[in-house]
Amino acid sequence: MMNYREIGFHRLSNQRIGGEKFEKPEDVVKWLGALQAQDYMQAVWAIGLRTKSGTLADIEQAIENGKIIRTWPMRGTIHFIPPEDARWMLKLSAARLLAADQRRMDQLELSVEIMARCQDLFYGALSGGRRLSRPEMMKLLEDAGISTEKQRGYHILWYISQSGIICPGPMQDKQQTFVLLDEWVPELRELSREDGLAELARRYFAGHGPATVHDFAWWVGITITEARLGLEAAKPGLVSEKIEGKEYWMGASSPARESVSGVYLLPGFDEYLLGYKDRDAVLAAEYAQKIVPGNNGVFLPMIVVEGQVVGTWKRSLKKKAVDITLQPFMPLGPLEDRIIETAQSYADFIGQPLISKIVNADV
Repeated sequence: MMNYREIGFHRLSNQRIGGEKFEKPEDVVKWLGALQAQDYMQAVWAIGLRTKSGTLADIEQAIENGKIIRTWPMRGTIHFIPPEDARWMLKLSAARLLAADQRRMDQLELSVEIMARCQDLFYGALSGGRRLSRPEMMKLLEDAGISTEKQRGYHILWYISQSGIICPGPMQDKQQTFVLLDEWVPELRELSREDGLAELARRYFAGHGPATVHDFAWWVGITITEARLGLEAAKPGLVSEKIEGKEYWMGASSPARESVSGVYLLPGFDEYLLGYKDRDAVLAAEYAQKIVPGNNGVFLPMIVVEGQVVGTWKRSLKKKAVDITLQPFMPLGPLEDRIIETAQSYADFIGQPLISKIVNADV
């Protein structure tokens, strides 16, 4: 029988943060189904820490090779996903998101007709395997007389990506590029809505469990009814437990949780916290504001000890090194040395020496 405190240990194991790691970056993304990715450098670390020896260069090469793509499939928020699954994943929530977008369209003085013009412009500029950086995409619109000011440009890119026409490509000189989805991923899978819900439920509960059906519904951005349909189809490969009156699901062959106790530096927006509607099992209520200051939607990088979020950290890139500042929520005593050792693993990931390890307990 699992107790509430053990939920975090099982999630560390099932998310492959602790215990068994994956060989390839694309295996991480496929296992979890999707990884939150609005902060690029944080998101690549989310993949890297789940691989056996992955580096930033390895993950960026996987993106360059089309093994991983970045687009807006879940809740209208950007994620890393398996490229072949982009079409059916987008369809799961696109209709609801685009229908709910009319108010924002009105605020930005955009219309379906303007979006059709933008789509034609993008097709013409990107067809033939070409890619354009974000500034080049903005210039393309401006040259055609379509203003990109006041968030219009970003919203146009989001809308056309949500429609499955374009998607972000590899980074180029620290700028996000864009490509045509059909050309970048020539073998897109097509799944019915029912099959898509079932497939995503299998991946979610295996890779994120223990989790509830409400967690799953929130993560995808679908109704509880749809989430229950997906869960029902996925049940043959899952097991459940009642913990404090709630039913939690996870993969039937989940790794043992004893192998994952320890210290981890997780990125901001990591699936370990953001992958659930209810985060109380791993983040104490008194610390929630320290992770998302002012409830502004920005999740800070986290220090996790024994399954619990116990602090934040930040990195500052120098010319030829990296500074890491550690901010525990309470004195951690002997664990501080282990946290500093973990900071070294991040420096190794980005291929820079670690020149500063500052520990300031927030008491």
